[in-house]
Amino acid sequence: MPEAAANSLALAVLAVEVHVEDTEVVPSHSLPMTPIPHNSEKVAEAAALGFKDRSKRRLSLPAAARYDARRTSDSRRSSVTSVCSSTSSYTGSSSDEDEVSPREKTQKNTKGFTDFCVKNVSQAAFGRREIEIAEQEMPGIMALRKRAAEDKPLKGAKIVGCTHINAQTAVLMETLVELGASIRWAACNIFSSQNEVAAAIAEAGYPIFAWRGESEEDFWWCIDKCINTENWQPNMVLDDGGDATHLMLKKYPAMFKMIKGICEESVTGVHRLYQLSKAGKLTVPAMNINDSVTKTMFDNLYSCRESIIDSLKRATDVMFGGKQVLVAGYGEVGKGCCQALKGLGSTVYVTEIDPVCALQACMDGFRVMKLSEVIRQVDIVVTATGNKNVVTRDHMDKLKNGAIVCNMGHSNTEIDVNSLRTPDLTWEKVRSQVDHIIWPDGKRIILLAEGRLVNLSCSSVPSFVVSITSCSQALALIELFNAPAGRYKSDVYLLPKKMDEYVASLHLPTFDAHLTELTDDQAKYMGLSKAGPFKPNYYRY
Repeated sequence: MPEAAANSLALAVLAVEVHVEDTEVVPSHSLPMTPIPHNSEKVAEAAALGFKDRSKRRLSLPAAARYDARRTSDSRRSSVTSVCSSTSSYTGSSSDEDEVSPREKTQKNTKGFTDFCVKNVSQAAFGRREIEIAEQEMPGIMALRKRAAEDKPLKGAKIVGCTHINAQTAVLMETLVELGASIRWAACNIFSSQNEVAAAIAEAGYPIFAWRGESEEDFWWCIDKCINTENWQPNMVLDDGGDATHLMLKKYPAMFKMIKGICEESVTGVHRLYQLSKAGKLTVPAMNINDSVTKTMFDNLYSCRESIIDSLKRATDVMFGGKQVLVAGYGEVGKGCCQALKGLGSTVYVTEIDPVCALQACMDGFRVMKLSEVIRQVDIVVTATGNKNVVTRDHMDKLKNGAIVCNMGHSNTEIDVNSLRTPDLTWEKVRSQVDHIIWPDGKRIILLAEGRLVNLSCSSVPSFVVSITSCSQALALIELFNAPAGRYKSDVYLLPKKMDEYVASLHLPTFDAHLTELTDDQAKYMGLSKAGPFKPNYYRY
């Protein structure tokens, strides 16, 4: 490069540095809006059709620059945090909605059906397209629907469902109806519902009570609306987290005793069922779907291995290479998260209480540490334990600026979010399900989905894996509903091994997989039936 050109370039760089250094750091919302020339008539026409005018852009400086400026200048820090109310530092969160609550609306579908409560039933067409896409990627549940539709094995079943509301769950719901069941449905998570899918279910004429961003009061109201209604009494429960089971047992004990069976698919819900059984309060048989092979291995491990990356990328645009990540818990969910994060170049630490899981983590190449030993240096914290208060306020006080905190376990108790709702901390909404929590010194952390399931709140899960779990749930419902009296007592049961193998076989054709068959001599030698099951119940895959 010629010397004159080099000098010019150096002067230009110096000028930029001086300009940035001398410029007061202000929040992006206070900077002037720079319009881009556009056709005003077209914009007005688009606005009339409900489209937002995105022709204006905001200018902002990196978060690190704002943080450094706040640490060196109180006046600058006050300008950034001036978005907060003068009487309270809490400015709302990602769950806040400006629109009217669905409970205050009167809606009906195109056929006049009104037994539902969703965000906006007019979104049904969009939801139906998402369901159709999911059907293409859910071969197992669609095959089950086709094979059992004529027999109607769930004819007479009245199922209360409390699960995540998404396109994949909608495929399961409509499969249960095809098999003869009557259903009423609510969400098990206030942030994971897809509003357009809920609208499609309502348009199809099925009672559903769910929308994204429910309050705690809305959450329990929706479940209650599913359970308690005129001229309809449930006899089966499909639960994810145990909330429908809990509400029915506490509020409608007589109704609970009439239930023929409960299917539960989460760690938290299964734990509750075992507690009820131990206390002698479980008066109906229940099927533990969570610990079935097809749920534990495929949903917990393979699904989370993909969805943890997807959710973090969508929510924060973070790059994983070189990041230090702490994963709390090395069960199947933790294993999936660690594999994905390690594969993208992160340094991964693991916390564990179980020496067997801890040894597995060590053998897989991960450092097993206490949270307190690494909390100051990690960039991302992921909880996957199913426990409570795994990440406390004391831990979050020690996190570095810009650290990301999220939860992959079912329950929202793993991160002590309530300890962050104090006058000394400022909550700043970034986008849906993404909040900045700002400390008095200007440090901020990024909290995702207010501590609830990040993969279902901030992204989605692979439809193929949900197909496997959905098949297990459908078969468990069929088994419990049709079981002769006395086969199942008031206890918690695992899905029979034969059903696990059947669910797996429904999905093999997708991969053009061809199973080897035992000869009669081989089957006799192994002491097996040629049709299975091929493993004893105590076998660990």
